[in-house]
Amino acid sequence: MTYVVTENCINCKHSDCVEVCPAEAFHEGPNFLVIHPDKCIDCELCVSACPVKAIFFETEVPADQLEFVGLNARYAAVWPLILDRKAALDDAQFWNGQAGKRQYLDPAPAGP
Repeated sequence: MTYVVTENCINCKHSDCVEVCPAEAFHEGPNFLVIHPDKCIDCELCVSACPVKAIFFETEVPADQLEFVGLNARYAAVWPLILDRKAALDDAQFWNGQAGKRQYLDPAPAGP
């Protein structure tokens, strides 16, 4: 099992979770973070570190967010590893809690 980053991370991309992850399991896209399911050690540290409550244990992902289990695995395989905390996106406060953000997920790898 693994932890999964869900929709509320889209367009927020706080990386407090990255800072506490001992397994180096986070990967970064332009406007979203994902957890590599094979690297996650189920320590749960990322859950409490996420300021927007976007991380769930795989079996506890809300039913309307189940697509994110596969999205985390898919993008973790192609997006670069992120090891250090970075500033959240500029408009993260606006996007926090907005419904229907899946359409805004940018599948491109994160830039330099």
